[in-house]
Amino acid sequence: MIKNFIKNICLIGFALIAPITLPAGGIQRNANEYKILDNSKEIILNKNCSLYTFPENNAKKLKILNSGYSLTILRKFVANEKDIWFRVELATNRLIDNPTSITRGWIRM
Repeated sequence: MIKNFIKNICLIGFALIAPITLPAGGIQRNANEYKILDNSKEIILNKNCSLYTFPENNAKKLKILNSGYSLTILRKFVANEKDIWFRVELATNRLIDNPTSITRGWIRM
């Protein structure tokens, strides 16, 4: 009886204290790796551009966006001074448009 009581106290103590030292989400990321914008901004494209799967020049193109598309900027990624990428979401009407169409991706500025 007392053995089980001590065992349970140790188990509860470990369960309450151990998670404090673990990183949230199970992974640590460098804060400079991604720069999240303070306020989401909506932009309208003034020229055609490509929507990519991830922020790299040789990434797969998801679709071509024509000028006039309305986009919401979700995140900014700076690879170097000349290579700036934005994670964007297309403004769509999900009730009318195809629900399986691609709505998020990366564009290069």
